[in-house]
Amino acid sequence: MIRRERRSVRFVVGVILVTLFAILCIVPLVYMVLVSFADTSTMYIRWEDIKLFDFFNYRYLFENRNFGRPILNSLIVVVVSVVAVDLVSCSMAYGFAKKPIPGKKGLFNLVLATMMIPTQVVFISLYVMMRQWHLLNTYIALVIPLIGAFGVFMMRQFIQGVANDFIEAAQIDGCSEFVIYTRIVLPMVKPARITLAIFTFNSAWNALLWPLIAATKNEMQTLTVATSSLTSYFATNYGPPMAAATLSFLVPFILYCLMQKQFVEGIALGGVKG
Repeated sequence: MIRRERRSVRFVVGVILVTLFAILCIVPLVYMVLVSFADTSTMYIRWEDIKLFDFFNYRYLFENRNFGRPILNSLIVVVVSVVAVDLVSCSMAYGFAKKPIPGKKGLFNLVLATMMIPTQVVFISLYVMMRQWHLLNTYIALVIPLIGAFGVFMMRQFIQGVANDFIEAAQIDGCSEFVIYTRIVLPMVKPARITLAIFTFNSAWNALLWPLIAATKNEMQTLTVATSSLTSYFATNYGPPMAAATLSFLVPFILYCLMQKQFVEGIALGGVKG
């Protein structure tokens, strides 16, 4: 009886803590959406300032600030980044995990060493390289920093879990290396690839510092850069910046809602592999 009461108390306390944490996470988002529908010069809004069915702040962004271009730029960068990271990470990870490459242990350790260096540290040298190669204000310059060692390390852990028996059976059947890689290995690590794609999407969508450096032309601005510029332009009107922030939030939120199952499966499997 005493144990049941303790369990009940723990359950109630757990529910209360989870509810409080959920409220702390949700309230700022709700406030952001409400301010995006208001015309106010302060952060303290009144209900009469909120016009939920009047999208005047959003109309202003698209009609006067040409916000369609930054959204398109961000979508292009995200799609190219996801594809590029998947191709590079999976192919390199397959070589490190399953192929007898001379000195691959040292090469892999060298790749891992790059994870210890903050990306911001190499921005100066990266900027100089992009300028010498005439790649500034291009999508290539925005995508390159997103291809890193994390994806290689993550996919190698998963590909190592693919049994060699499958690969050997395919070799006996006369399958080429390309067929083994694309028809056997990649489908077996699909949850990991989906998780890597989600991580890459979030990194590319939320990137600010490097796009601010590499994309100096207005037509090449990403959504985060365009949103940050509104905070200084609208120093006394928080409606348009909040509307832009809401647009930035919607796409990752919708993606997570659609792929929540795959994301959770990939994270759980990654915890087991790690």
